[in-house]
Amino acid sequence: MKAAPAPALECLHFIGVSTKQSSIMRLFPLWMEELRRPEVSLEGIDLRLHDDVRNYRRAVEQIKQDPLCLGALVTTHKLNLLNAAGDLFDYLDPLARLSQEVSCISKNNGRLEGHAKDPISGGKRLDTLLGPGYFGRGGDVLALGAGGSITALILHFHHKTKAEDRPDRIVVVDRSQSRIDGLSRMVESLRLGISCEYHCHVDPLQNDALMNALPPRSVVINATGMGKDLPGSPITGAGRFPISGVAWELNYRGELQFLQQALSQREARSLTVGDGWVYFLHGWTQVIAEALDVEIDERRLSRLAEIAEVIRPAASVEVSSKSR
Repeated sequence: MKAAPAPALECLHFIGVSTKQSSIMRLFPLWMEELRRPEVSLEGIDLRLHDDVRNYRRAVEQIKQDPLCLGALVTTHKLNLLNAAGDLFDYLDPLARLSQEVSCISKNNGRLEGHAKDPISGGKRLDTLLGPGYFGRGGDVLALGAGGSITALILHFHHKTKAEDRPDRIVVVDRSQSRIDGLSRMVESLRLGISCEYHCHVDPLQNDALMNALPPRSVVINATGMGKDLPGSPITGAGRFPISGVAWELNYRGELQFLQQALSQREARSLTVGDGWVYFLHGWTQVIAEALDVEIDERRLSRLAEIAEVIRPAASVEVSSKSR
């Protein structure tokens, strides 16, 4: 008697820049064992920063046409991918339509669906860093980068109902005028109630000046990709973080120069410093829950985070424990 053929394996795709270097490649099989879905593998698709439209469309078509592909997580390319291949989706959730980005691709009865999960995952991490009522004692936000992550965080602030959980001012810097224009249009459509200021340049000295002018307790976010996808930092060593403020590096791997700059000033400037590790965990669990149609409640999330500690990079940092 012939042996029965092995069942076809399902997969989830990971669309990024350097996917093989991500901790998720080691973590994903461990999580699938925990979720009792060991038949699901993870396959990376590497695209260049601001890649050709045809390559974005090819990646989405591959996911759409493969019956064994459950969907994908998208990093870095969230805005460009939707701009290039938006017509290939059968459904976009409200946050994806509003932000014009897709961080999660899933399938539903043959329909290709796009979701913006970053307002949830990024928002959870930011809330952990800041705590409730953070802006009730002052502080602005300086966002270095105007891509999908900052778009998502602005949406997160938009949904905050208490004034003390929203900054009075957000300063955004990006090298792309088109990205700034797109973000500005979204902010105008929201009637955000937060003053937003935009700067288009690539000069770290100008970023130093913007950071030096921030009031105490301000939040500085590196969302440029520098330190992971690109070398260097958006600020120089002469830049000074705001007193009693927060420095958040959205990456958790790479040279992380911005993170090291913040850590060097943590004691002198009384900074809270965080990296992208928890953001990474929230982002992946949100996508896995959607694409694999599994429930990840707080108990299960805690268990997945515990498993992830085994492969946590040495450079990853904990949130400062000082009182806020």
